[in-house]
Amino acid sequence: MRDAGRVVALTLKAVSEAAAPGVTTRDLNALAAETITAHGATSNFLGYGADVGPPFPGVICTSVNDETIHGIPSLRVLREGDLLSIDCGAIVDGWHADAATTVAIGEVADEHLELMRVTEAALWAGIEAMRTGRRVRDISRAVETSVRSAGSQYGIVEGYTGHGIGSALHMDPNVPNVASLRHTPRIVPGLVLAIEPMIVLGSPKVRELDDEWTVSSVDGGVAAHYEHTVARTADGVEVLTVI
Repeated sequence: MRDAGRVVALTLKAVSEAAAPGVTTRDLNALAAETITAHGATSNFLGYGADVGPPFPGVICTSVNDETIHGIPSLRVLREGDLLSIDCGAIVDGWHADAATTVAIGEVADEHLELMRVTEAALWAGIEAMRTGRRVRDISRAVETSVRSAGSQYGIVEGYTGHGIGSALHMDPNVPNVASLRHTPRIVPGLVLAIEPMIVLGSPKVRELDDEWTVSSVDGGVAAHYEHTVARTADGVEVLTVI
């Protein structure tokens, strides 16, 4: 999983650096596919979901502005001021990793830069809470507390969550971004989670578009999405999708 995580991190770095005004999201998808292949990995996004609906057609999700998650790469041209959320996954020797980041395209509004900062800070708060003996709900509480402390203008998307990851892309347990009193598993060495806050500037209500993949904010609020694959080891917390 460390190897898969490194490929994901390198791919996100390459795509983030290439994202600029005038570039299409399909261009970025092609770059991601080349990077994943060049490092001896395969995509766990391409073709995903074929057993229940239309298979995902890209190796990355490219969600622009009000598109919260699962945006399909296309001929859409990025413009100055856009926010682009990039989600990427890879498989090495049957083991998965998954991560996401949000990129400012050129000069963007200060409130959108702050949205990015708040969302990334919430991710790291969740990672910090992944301690042995605690429960998954403690991660959720840390994410929510971090966002709520930043102001009421930020909506936390509740219908989509982080997840366990390992021999498959999505595994138990779910990792919500809001706290709950529900019983959740204990955090023990060997547990690996994809922690991923999805935050909207405005109402957190979202809807799935007609392509059956893209999820967009109902009121048009701009969104940010950050994610890391994180392992709890005997020695502490290890983030697998950084370089």
